[in-house]
Amino acid sequence: MADSFFTTNRYFDHKNYPRGFSRHGCFSIREAQLLERCGNAYNDLNSGKREPITEDERQFVAVCHGKLAPLNEHEKVWFKYTEYTRRPKRFHTLTGGKPQMDVVEDYTDTED
Repeated sequence: MADSFFTTNRYFDHKNYPRGFSRHGCFSIREAQLLERCGNAYNDLNSGKREPITEDERQFVAVCHGKLAPLNEHEKVWFKYTEYTRRPKRFHTLTGGKPQMDVVEDYTDTED
């Protein structure tokens, strides 16, 4: 597993995690370290920019395509990351209430 997921650059997702993976609260310290250290390899394998070299990477690609369930820590953390980034953002209001709808009453003249 030492040769798997090797990359020289750190991975950062400034759009979804502008303060970093470890400060967001979704990932454990170990998961955040894996994403930073191996995230570029995960992303390239997932998108097809990089061909899998080892058996672990081939299994990772199969998990990304939905053929297998995530089993090891690399697969689980990438699956968790993609689930968090694909879900829609929640909308919060300052008042906490539901938006008010305008009610239009229909006044039709039934008398002839």
